[in-house]
Amino acid sequence: MAAARAPVTRQVLGGAEWAEARGDEPGQPLAPAVAELPVLDAAGRPLRFGELFRERRAVVVFVRHFLCYICKEYVEDLAKIPESFLKEANITLIVIGQSSYHHIESFCKLTGYSYEIYVDPEREIYRRLGMKRGEEIAASGHSPHIKSNILSGSIRSLWRAVTGPLFDFQGDPAQQGGTLILGPGNNIHFIHRDRNRLDHKPINSVLQLVGVQHVDFTNRPAVIHV
Repeated sequence: MAAARAPVTRQVLGGAEWAEARGDEPGQPLAPAVAELPVLDAAGRPLRFGELFRERRAVVVFVRHFLCYICKEYVEDLAKIPESFLKEANITLIVIGQSSYHHIESFCKLTGYSYEIYVDPEREIYRRLGMKRGEEIAASGHSPHIKSNILSGSIRSLWRAVTGPLFDFQGDPAQQGGTLILGPGNNIHFIHRDRNRLDHKPINSVLQLVGVQHVDFTNRPAVIHV
């Protein structure tokens, strides 16, 4: 396998410094106060955000609400990344949502996602990392991870809402997500903040930055040359 390309380094500050620094100055680590903020696991147990990537690098994907069909289909593709690929590169894969922790288990069953997942129900980490609220009009191109059109996807999302055990949006619909490469420690190597619901970073472009093998998300049968 060819050597991985050096990661793009974009660092961010926490708290009030965010508005001034814009998160683009190299060499600035994750603010300790942000690393200390809690996330919750599927049992509602709190863990410090910084503990998730203290020992090794992690790809951390912040998603919108769990009823978002675009997030669902994106996480379905994250679930297709072979565990052996992550182990070979010594990378942890983490998804963070902003719903109640009660929705984690059903979301994992729905998407087939079996790697680490947590929630930030107060959205404090989202805020401190500068994740956008609202939709910015911006051309995002065609995503290889979105299979549904807006009508069919929205109908399925609504159906999940009304048939679920808890009738809620499973997060703030106005909250956008993003993707980071973090660790070890409070090092931030890369950050992409979604400008709108279609602006998520293509998975293979992120995996390339951390030396993880390319993954085929097309679901096409493999062609064997003999």
